[in-house]
Amino acid sequence: MLLVIDVGNTTIVYGVYKDNELVHDFRISTDKIRTSDEYGLIFMNSLTHSNIDPSVIYDVIISSVVPNLTHTLSSMSIKFFNKKPTFVSSELKLGLNINYDNPKEVGADRIVNAVAVIKLYKIPAIIIDIGTAMTFCIIYEDKNYLGGMILPGIGISSEALFQRTSKLPKIEIIKPEVLISPNTVGAIQSGLYYGYTTMLDGIIEKILENKNWRNDEVSIVATGGFSNLLCSDSKYNIIINRDLTLEGLKIIYDMNN
Repeated sequence: MLLVIDVGNTTIVYGVYKDNELVHDFRISTDKIRTSDEYGLIFMNSLTHSNIDPSVIYDVIISSVVPNLTHTLSSMSIKFFNKKPTFVSSELKLGLNINYDNPKEVGADRIVNAVAVIKLYKIPAIIIDIGTAMTFCIIYEDKNYLGGMILPGIGISSEALFQRTSKLPKIEIIKPEVLISPNTVGAIQSGLYYGYTTMLDGIIEKILENKNWRNDEVSIVATGGFSNLLCSDSKYNIIINRDLTLEGLKIIYDMNN
């Protein structure tokens, strides 16, 4: 079995592939001060709890946007799985042309998502990753990655309101029952939800106009923790794939092995 690991700023998502099937996936919080042994025990316990013998893991591939955990997870993989992991970078075989000023600056998660979309959906494509940060990536004809946009995610905005104001409370990020709320919690929820959903549709519209693309000739694919919440009311036909990054990791591994 292949162990695929996606290290995000807030969450680490990992899964196990048997042949081409994702048989289990797991989510844990990202903690920069955990040791390799602590991560190893978490991984081993989750696998054994799901009736997966860790000894059948034949290799490990990692996508990470948290440099502080590179050595930690590499050591974990070597110690607990006896495998030196592959870390995703622009230097791997990707089947992707990265048209970026400096390809090494492109986040590993954005690379992996782009590879997955090229394999799984028609292009051109717009990829939206709605996590700690919110990113828009553009895939053009001939598998060209054109870059995109990066902005603060809805969770960061919510946390900033709580931390940088004296009287606004910390709230649960949900779709509000009403647009115009008669209370503070509802007003924050409405502002965040409708602010981000309106922005999401607005950015998609701008991209389509900029590239002179029709909506029906472009794949719009979303992933990330808040994708279901923010894409459900979009006026566009957005494909939601929560496992997009894990699928991309498997594709990249197969390309390079």
